[in-house]
Amino acid sequence: MTTTTTHRIVVLGAGYTGMLAAIRLARHTRKLDVAITLVNPSARFTERLRMHQVAAGQELAHHDIPEILDGTGIEFVQGWVTAIDPTTQRVHVNGAGELAYDELIYALGSTAETTLVPGVAEHAFTLDNPRRAHEFAGKLATLATEGASVAVCGGGLTGIEAATEIAESHPGLRVTLISSGEPGAMMGDKARAHLNKALDRLGIVRAIGVRVAKVQPDAVELADGTVIGADLTLWTTGVRVSPLAAEAGIETDARGLIVVDPTLKSVSHPTIHAIGDAAAVRQPWGQVHGTCQSGMPTAAYTADVIAAELRGKKARPFRFGYFHQPVSLGRRDAVIQFTKADDTPRRLYLTGWAARTYKEMVSSSPVPAFKASKKMTMNVQLSKGGKVTRAIA
Repeated sequence: MTTTTTHRIVVLGAGYTGMLAAIRLARHTRKLDVAITLVNPSARFTERLRMHQVAAGQELAHHDIPEILDGTGIEFVQGWVTAIDPTTQRVHVNGAGELAYDELIYALGSTAETTLVPGVAEHAFTLDNPRRAHEFAGKLATLATEGASVAVCGGGLTGIEAATEIAESHPGLRVTLISSGEPGAMMGDKARAHLNKALDRLGIVRAIGVRVAKVQPDAVELADGTVIGADLTLWTTGVRVSPLAAEAGIETDARGLIVVDPTLKSVSHPTIHAIGDAAAVRQPWGQVHGTCQSGMPTAAYTADVIAAELRGKKARPFRFGYFHQPVSLGRRDAVIQFTKADDTPRRLYLTGWAARTYKEMVSSSPVPAFKASKKMTMNVQLSKGGKVTRAIA
């Protein structure tokens, strides 16, 4: 009788974190009896850092996932994950049946929260996937060049980037940025001043300090009764994660993120590793919030941990600190706020040409990093948090 000894690793999600984790792990384990399967609904890699560009009508380069994976030995399975059974260690994939695993990397990411405010799901667009972003861009292009209006809800980095991109690409439109807080509130005063100058230069109207109560087909209603006309509404605020982990009985926090130990393993099911937006990662300075900046280090770390443990080595705890807040302000401008480990602002910041070049470097780096990771160990982490996190090393 033949006994199978292959160590089966299944990676759920081929976003920034899942792609890097799978490719880096394949390189680290190429001499071991390991089989890696990457599962994703689409065969096209989505550059979520650039979805605001798509929404404004720009075309991005096409990146095919099987092509990126070529030469790694990773099996790509296209399909939706419908259920996880951590007891039998199997994943159910629509159209592909069941996949058994010895270790699971959960990298399903997050989407905009569209269920809490009436009308959002029915009448607003999001930047969660290329199809909806392209649909938004198509409708944007058909609007009258004068007098038409667009509302962007959310004053975080995504909302700011979307509003400025749309206003720059379509100067005939009236763009309103709606936010319950001050746009760029996480930045220092000087960086935020540059941001506001850019919003003024692009003619972006701000409705600040009042939450959205309802999204209508042609307007956004605020909690104070104000109604802002909008031929199109883009929703960029709030975060929702997949319910699959909670439904499977994996321990999650109040937001549905998988609770992990210092090595990013599920505290309830140690054969499951959670990375990126899917994981509730705590550091001495506080909880990590989902960004590509934090997600890719969790992916690289998890690949290294699995490879090390397969060789009988012990993993050190994950360490991370934020380094910057890079924000594009259209194609011609940007602002970069450098930060402390906890993401609070330092004095240093960049604007103008230097910031634009810096931001483009950040946005364009993941795909080359994936390809390079097939041949070498890439450094994808700008900061481990310095002395703030050194105690947990």
